[in-house]
Amino acid sequence: MEEHFFQCPYCWEEISMLFDASINNQTYIEDCEICCNPIEINPIFSNSELIGLNITNIEQ
Repeated sequence: MEEHFFQCPYCWEEISMLFDASINNQTYIEDCEICCNPIEINPIFSNSELIGLNITNIEQ
């Protein structure tokens, strides 16, 4: 598990999340730790290295 930091697309605060680098493509829906809005998170790994991170707000 690796910790990565990113900005919430709603409140722009920096938050962190643990990702499993052994899984190449992942999708998570998590609430922001600060503003509690739902965020879709898509980390992309290659050879256990983070090569992309897509962060999307979810329309309510």
